[in-house]
Amino acid sequence: MYTSVVDASKPVEFLGSSLEDLREFPPTARREAGHQLDQVQRGREPDDWKPITTVGPGVSEIRIRDESGAFRVLYVAKFADAIYVLHCFQKKTQKTSKADVELACTRYRELLKELRP
Repeated sequence: MYTSVVDASKPVEFLGSSLEDLREFPPTARREAGHQLDQVQRGREPDDWKPITTVGPGVSEIRIRDESGAFRVLYVAKFADAIYVLHCFQKKTQKTSKADVELACTRYRELLKELRP
């Protein structure tokens, strides 16, 4: 008897306009975001990330930097059914804008409402 290895990666769900926003990233930043989300799908940590507890428990930020600037992908991977991408944006200043944080918070709250039985 043998044990087959099943791909245990979770699907990635993009909330709101996050997929369209990600598609607006320059090609190198977009590829890097895809690679980092693939890492998360496989249960690994992204190369450059930090927790964003101001948005909600379990929310993390993938940090991407290329010649076009700094880009961020906010996601939550703590739920069993999927990895949820809350928001994708280009960072223009040192501090993340209040509008970006508020949008991610709103999407996180809506997600929690959807997931509650």
